[in-house]
Amino acid sequence: MPADWPPTRGRSRPERLDDPVQTLTGVGITLTRKLAGLGVRTVGDLVEYRPFRYEPAAPLRSLADVWLEGEEAVVEVTVLSRKSKRGRRATVIEARVKDASGEITAVWFNQLWLAEKLLEGTRLLLRGRVKNGQFQVKEQSIGARVELGGIAAVYSATEEVSVKRLRGLVALALPAAAFAGDPLPARLAADLELPRREDALVALHQPRDQAEGELSRRRRAFDELLRLQVGLARTRADGMRAEPLPPPGELLARYRAVLPFELTPHQEHAIAEIDADLERARPMQRLLQGDVGSGKTVVALNALLRAVEVGRQGALMAPTETLAEQHFLTVEGICAELRVRCVLVTSALKAKERESVRAQLASGEAQIAVGTHALIQSDVAFHDLAVAVVDEQHRFGVEQRKALAEGRSPHVLLMTATPIPRTLALTLYADLDVSEIAQPPASRKPIVTSLITHERSSAAYQRLRRLLEEGRQAYVVCPLVEESATSQARAAEGEAERLAEAELKGFRIGCLHGRLKPEARRDIMRRFNAHEIDVLVATTVIEVGVDVPNATVMIVQEADRFGLAQLHQLRGRVGRGAEQSYCLLVARPKEELTDVARTRLEALVATTNGFELAEVDLSLRNKGQLIGTRQSGGSELRFTDWDVDLPLLERARELAPSLVDATGPFADSVDRFFADATVEA
Repeated sequence: MPADWPPTRGRSRPERLDDPVQTLTGVGITLTRKLAGLGVRTVGDLVEYRPFRYEPAAPLRSLADVWLEGEEAVVEVTVLSRKSKRGRRATVIEARVKDASGEITAVWFNQLWLAEKLLEGTRLLLRGRVKNGQFQVKEQSIGARVELGGIAAVYSATEEVSVKRLRGLVALALPAAAFAGDPLPARLAADLELPRREDALVALHQPRDQAEGELSRRRRAFDELLRLQVGLARTRADGMRAEPLPPPGELLARYRAVLPFELTPHQEHAIAEIDADLERARPMQRLLQGDVGSGKTVVALNALLRAVEVGRQGALMAPTETLAEQHFLTVEGICAELRVRCVLVTSALKAKERESVRAQLASGEAQIAVGTHALIQSDVAFHDLAVAVVDEQHRFGVEQRKALAEGRSPHVLLMTATPIPRTLALTLYADLDVSEIAQPPASRKPIVTSLITHERSSAAYQRLRRLLEEGRQAYVVCPLVEESATSQARAAEGEAERLAEAELKGFRIGCLHGRLKPEARRDIMRRFNAHEIDVLVATTVIEVGVDVPNATVMIVQEADRFGLAQLHQLRGRVGRGAEQSYCLLVARPKEELTDVARTRLEALVATTNGFELAEVDLSLRNKGQLIGTRQSGGSELRFTDWDVDLPLLERARELAPSLVDATGPFADSVDRFFADATVEA
């Protein structure tokens, strides 16, 4: 960023945007409460409330011209008569209206307040379309002529706060946009072919056409992306130091020797990148993303043992007790062979056990700790923590991850089995280095995935019986723990009882869900691992971490109720051995599914590659949610659309370091607009 660039034009007046919504005319206590339900509390919130689409312009027509079925138009008419009817589901208001070309019945649904205004002789401007011989009204102007035919913003609304009401409120708030100021020099905005910030805020809500609305959205997207990247760049520049670890030695050689398999090239590459980080004075901040079953835990344990080898400690934090327990079972077995002391730390520990574990961690006797958020509670202190691993890091809040390193500068490895496309990962996680394990071990066979309807589920269980008779095990996943009066979803407990008496009679059925006590959960998983249970009926508590190679079949009930990433995680519980594995998705018929649900399920059937599924997931959901709470204040990227905005993201990433280091007149603008742009690792 050139130091001689002038300050931005105008000065921001944030107090105008920070005013509560009740300072606007006509906004009382009741409406204020309803707007809070939409996340709108200030005038600025209204100005920043993004339209999710624009209603195209509709031409002004005569009644004689609108009879073409389905054509939306605006008509100018006079009321002849009106009546209202109350039905079981809706109140209908009908008004006979006319213009010079003819008459028609105009219809409104659930707008009883209009009845007293539709008096004979009243002039109306109506927007809508003819359906079943009636003019169904979407919007109206009574008396004074208000333009209805132009392009109109459409917002996420509720029954309590309609789209029309939001349009009116936004119009009242927009004058405050003139005081918003602009963090970008005019020359930079021109180079990017983007409008000024205050102009974009107005045109976002009241564009002259679709193109102007989209251009305004892009400008707001660039603002939030630049803000994110400045925060990430500041994190990079913080200058924390860690104690470098020496190169791997004898303990790591023994670790490799006890592994019952060869590491894959992808695992070796990830280990090499992590080893290089550990030998630097800057604390490692690396994201390791790998598909389910790709072997991330083996890589993570390598990093933890690097700390142990020099007499220091490592910690692995997982989001749930089930996942922490599974990690402990995996890690503790190997550590025992290496004579490394490993302890489990969860809130389920009894007082005497917890006291013992605390003492071992404080003295350094315990060399590796595996646990949940209990690791970061105030009564847990490490003797000398050198390496911290956070698994399924997106499930932890910023503050929880930060607390693990509080008062220390450990090397930190974040892991996720919910991959996002690499380009996006490198850009969103600009404060992190990114490693990938993109392929599973060669011995793993792709899981055969099928989509079936409820009517065919009995046949699926017949196929399952044959596999169980051959000595295999299976999971049956249900969305609820117990029957709910408001849901048709199958419950895990009820399904376990039903299967034991019906399709799977004669086999040993277990049930696992989050409401069981930890001891009961551990006992069920131990019995399933030991093949004392043939079929485990469970909720999504088994989504991550459960590893039973002999379990080769998964049946997911009500599969259309789950998200794509969650379904992929669930499917990853099978296919963990050398035997062919199967996943059956049980859902409603395709014609009854929403477009999004159908796309999710078809994508899952088509591929087992998590990175390909991440691309599909990226196109289906709110992309801003992918960064979770990384942006200061936990806000989402509300205006960014990854399908078209990656070039803007790259440009923001290029500019961010120079903004952090800005000097001269422009530095004042940077300090003012990016003062609170911070991101926690």
